[in-house]
Amino acid sequence: MVKSLEFTYFAVNLPQTLKNLKIAPTSDIHYGNPSCSIKHLDRHIATIKDDPEMYTFLNGDLIECVTKASKGEIHKQIGSPGDQRDYIIEKFMPIKDKILGVTQGNHERRIEDLDVSSDIAKALGVPYRAEGMLLKISFGSHSSPSLANKPFVYWGYFTHGYGGARTKSAKAVKVERLSGWMHADFYVMSHDHVVNVAPDIYLMPDNRTHEDKDTGFQVGKLTAVRKMLVKSNAFLKWGGYSEAGGFPPSDLTTPIITLDGGIKRVRVEV
Repeated sequence: MVKSLEFTYFAVNLPQTLKNLKIAPTSDIHYGNPSCSIKHLDRHIATIKDDPEMYTFLNGDLIECVTKASKGEIHKQIGSPGDQRDYIIEKFMPIKDKILGVTQGNHERRIEDLDVSSDIAKALGVPYRAEGMLLKISFGSHSSPSLANKPFVYWGYFTHGYGGARTKSAKAVKVERLSGWMHADFYVMSHDHVVNVAPDIYLMPDNRTHEDKDTGFQVGKLTAVRKMLVKSNAFLKWGGYSEAGGFPPSDLTTPIITLDGGIKRVRVEV
């Protein structure tokens, strides 16, 4: 049976006790590549595990997955694509309850008749959508009487990304373009191995209206809404294919997205 391609979002309900929610995206591990930094990956996972406010999502290219028909050094990769998949499952199993979703990267897409990203998501018990994922994230509790006991709600979209841009501006513009296609409070795109964070503002009309005293017409206000555009890091040290191809060193620092549980606000720290 062919699965429907209709776009849907996933709703995630997190504890009301959370005062803030921190999201540390995980992407471009490229496990199997000899340049993969296991030290940085272990530190990343440990930080997520030890911080009760921190969660993550897996945003593609988790494995190197070199095939005979793809780029890369097939004889130098560590293990087969199946071995690499199993390693990632084992690595993330201790924090499976802190993974919000899984998408597919172009490296996983190299195997046409097997979806290893889906295998990873199923093993971890996590929502999966190959192309990208829109999340409705609910947590915390409003303190105002009119909204008492109601959670804060944020929207976030993440997708692996595409293309072979060289400059930082060309890489950053891809997530800016994405942000014009749907509403979200933050957008995350990976693939380019370069961290970039940019706030953007758009105007949201308020449904509530009032009578203008001077004209008698019904009028309403517009509210400035902030959205955060994020390009995420990789876990690859410089060398091999990236060095030979003239690509810059990967940024190994993970950007942390913080969703405030006291006031509707999104912050990103690098």
